[in-house]
Amino acid sequence: MTTQMKASFLKKQGEIAVESIAVPEVRADEVLVQVAAVGVCGSDVHYYAHGKIGPYVVEKPLILGHELSGVITAVGSDVDPARVGQRVAVEPQRPCGDCFQCNAGRYNLCPDIEFYATPPIDGAFCEYVTIQSKFAFEIPESVSFEAAALMEPLSVGIWACERAEVGKGSRVLIAGAGPIGVIVAQTARALGAAEVIITDVAEDRREFALKHGATKALDPRVDELAGLEVDAFIDASGAPAAVQGGILAVRPAGRVILVGGGHDEYSLPISFIQNREIWISGVFRYTNTWPTAIEMVSSGKVDLDILVTGRFGLNEVENALNAGKTAGQLKAIVYPGK
Repeated sequence: MTTQMKASFLKKQGEIAVESIAVPEVRADEVLVQVAAVGVCGSDVHYYAHGKIGPYVVEKPLILGHELSGVITAVGSDVDPARVGQRVAVEPQRPCGDCFQCNAGRYNLCPDIEFYATPPIDGAFCEYVTIQSKFAFEIPESVSFEAAALMEPLSVGIWACERAEVGKGSRVLIAGAGPIGVIVAQTARALGAAEVIITDVAEDRREFALKHGATKALDPRVDELAGLEVDAFIDASGAPAAVQGGILAVRPAGRVILVGGGHDEYSLPISFIQNREIWISGVFRYTNTWPTAIEMVSSGKVDLDILVTGRFGLNEVENALNAGKTAGQLKAIVYPGK
């Protein structure tokens, strides 16, 4: 087995370089995954452009990428050797498993969690990664490596919908018809939502969302949102105006879930929230969502392949990170083996 691999590093803000490094060693409870496909996330782009996200600062070269799939090529001493050769989707985190949050079932909030591509933990823009065996989920042959990689953002959508209590008959409003917004729309429909309204200022994105999950698409600059009386509002835009407008569309005792990032502080309609007892929560990653994600994709309830609009090799990571600047681009995929 090879002992060296290629990896794409963010050397510093705005600088990417491919280097040869050692293949990571496999711990007893881990598997070694030959990476097949990696989705480019907005956080990858943010680290590339700004060198930090909130308290997470790139202080040394970092491998980006946390939306991934691949094939298990080796296992640790505590893992069944029969896993070698399995096609897998990877949940890219390692919680401690022993803190208050982990014991409460909220391992996404573990203070000592190691998450791919979050400084100082390296990600998946490389040929091989290691992950605990329990976080490498076997996928059916019918599921593409691209879709398997995008089960990570799908998990964000599932977690958001779960926290919004989306279910049969729900009426849901989503702000932002980018990749996450479209994924949330498909997820809501898969969970039985009767009406899924999506807003975006871009006409082409509204039209795309209508074909892939949304039942109605509105332009928030001209269409009135107040009075929609939806059961849940999920923001996937990060735009303060969208958050304000979305909250005003929620019925009494409804739910607001904030997924989009970009602003540390918002001005909120507090009296409206108090008088209607509206429940507001953020979303930080996910817990126990991959089995649901695999079922949704393999059953055809959610289509992730339609989001892929750009394909790049490991030597083209910088182009992949800049792909979103091109009109019509939704999701770029990096193939470390190419």
